[in-house]
Amino acid sequence: MMRLLSLCAFLATSSLFAAEPVTEKINVLDLMKAGEVEYHINPKADFHDPASEVFQLKDGLLNISGKGYGYMVTKKGYKDYHLVVDFKWGPKTWGKRADRARDNGILVHSYGPHGAYGDTWMASIEAQIIEGGIGDILVLSPKLADGTELTTSLKAEFELDRDKEKRWKKGAPLQEVTKGRINWEKRDEDWADKIDFRGKDDPDSPVGEWNRLEVIAKGDTLEYFVNGKLVNAAFACKPAEGRICIQTEGAEMIVRRYELHPLGQFKEKWTPEMAKK
Repeated sequence: MMRLLSLCAFLATSSLFAAEPVTEKINVLDLMKAGEVEYHINPKADFHDPASEVFQLKDGLLNISGKGYGYMVTKKGYKDYHLVVDFKWGPKTWGKRADRARDNGILVHSYGPHGAYGDTWMASIEAQIIEGGIGDILVLSPKLADGTELTTSLKAEFELDRDKEKRWKKGAPLQEVTKGRINWEKRDEDWADKIDFRGKDDPDSPVGEWNRLEVIAKGDTLEYFVNGKLVNAAFACKPAEGRICIQTEGAEMIVRRYELHPLGQFKEKWTPEMAKK
């Protein structure tokens, strides 16, 4: 009975965030200024500054201190959009991740209660932002305290790499994934969780320079681009809509652009010169 009540409450809550197709440009930094976002910081983590100190707008840029584990999330849900995030790493890292790979991410199609996954994330599909793994897909399917399971799922084309990890390969057989990670197409098999890690095929810019992560959500499909290169894709995503989170995960990150565009309307091509501007 308790599980049924919890599920009913979850469904009722989800209805408050009914997704809307994006029909005009939305600047998420403007939503932040207007109070149209919410925050969650895991209070049990080894460091957990207040959200007002972790996420700050300064001179038109979003400064994410990294001093906490959690996210800033849109109040509304969205579907059918082209998400554009321009970001660069800052110099600071914290706590247990002080000497680990700089880490962050974007959670799309987010739903359910705050902190459902490990007291930290929402149920969602992640576009990973981590040194050496920008563009990985992570499927977050948490179980609530009362046993209710929030199952996120998708289908992806992947092969197994040397270490038996899933790696996107265009044209491979579609397989269902309900949890875990699908590495981007050329993720280094010798990846190590250490600061400044860089694989030989990584498309992102050096630390301190700008990068662009794009997520195209069309129907129940997702495509991830890093600095203009397609690096990962998913199909049959469930859910195929939801709220959008930007994380904080132990590393300082600066964001100059965080926008949603209608499908087919964002035409700007990434060039290497943009990394230094």
